[in-house]
Amino acid sequence: MAAGPTTDLLRVAELWRYPVKSLAGEAVEALDVLADGVAGDRLIHVSARDGRIVTSRTRPRLLGLRSTLAADGSALIDGRPWDDPASLAAVEDAVGAAVDLVRYEGADRFDVLPLSVLTEGAVDALGVDRRRLRPNILLAGAEGLAEREWEGRTIRIGTALISLVRLRPRCVMTTFDPDTLEQDVGVLRRIVREFDGSMALDAAVLEPGRIHVGDAALLLD
Repeated sequence: MAAGPTTDLLRVAELWRYPVKSLAGEAVEALDVLADGVAGDRLIHVSARDGRIVTSRTRPRLLGLRSTLAADGSALIDGRPWDDPASLAAVEDAVGAAVDLVRYEGADRFDVLPLSVLTEGAVDALGVDRRRLRPNILLAGAEGLAEREWEGRTIRIGTALISLVRLRPRCVMTTFDPDTLEQDVGVLRRIVREFDGSMALDAAVLEPGRIHVGDAALLLD
């Protein structure tokens, strides 16, 4: 698949974090990027009583709940503290079973790597709401499918230095509309058929830093 050229005018269009894993996240104006990923990202997990992590891959109604951070850095679910009984009740209603909400800050709280970097060019090529792809960092200024040529490179965004490790394999979560939760399996079929099953980049942090919407991003060799 041919990729478009990369411009030297990359900038941050949007920043996202997901304080509760598998719930809808929040767009923010700035992110602190630590050695193990975005501060406040995926702090809370939905856990089955046997210890298995429950995600929206199998319980997509979780995507209908919104996770944010309070001013003190604690996670909220639809505006309520994550450890409020009403929050657990809402999660159990979405999951359809008795579960626990568990705080866990280990580096393995991410599926693969702690950051996801996506470009507006790739979103336009796929033609869906970018929220289906759950990026942490959405970049403007990359033409077409330029991101597909970035594997193995590094990028300076704000004061953070990030390693773009690999293209990110996509899963069934991309098939759910972030507003209605209606499923369109054709989205994932297109990603598999036209984009080799991947979209966006899994990334790691080489140098922690702070990133703001509007910051320039410099792609390095």
